[in-house]
Amino acid sequence: MTTDGRIHSISVSETKGDQKHNVGEATLLEDYGIDGDAHAGSERQVSLLPLESFSKLDGNLVDLKPGVFAENLTTVGLDFEDVSIGRKLMIGEHIVLEVTQIGKECHNGCHIREVVGDCIMPREGVFVRVIKGGAIRVGDAIVWG
Repeated sequence: MTTDGRIHSISVSETKGDQKHNVGEATLLEDYGIDGDAHAGSERQVSLLPLESFSKLDGNLVDLKPGVFAENLTTVGLDFEDVSIGRKLMIGEHIVLEVTQIGKECHNGCHIREVVGDCIMPREGVFVRVIKGGAIRVGDAIVWG
């Protein structure tokens, strides 16, 4: 993997606890998150998960689509190996994100774990806050700043 990649998918949900659905584009609002997403405005404004993490799951999990783990941005080609709190990400030429959390505790009654059998967000997920917002689209470049 390289240190730069692209947005493979953008996923949102209107209600917390619901599986996210894919959209072709979205707006990142400064210090808020994705406009229209249930988690915007929380301490975990936007969540990222590398598509490459999907292959780490055991078993015959068919039809795992981006968003199934409640991630907002599914990336491809972006190396998360050296991710650290405070590290910046750039989307396109103007959007700036800052890593605020790596992984998370899975809550009891996790719908994702029940449906899929495992959840990779606690191990592989990254959460960011929006420093500088703007419009994003599937296929946009995403790089470490």
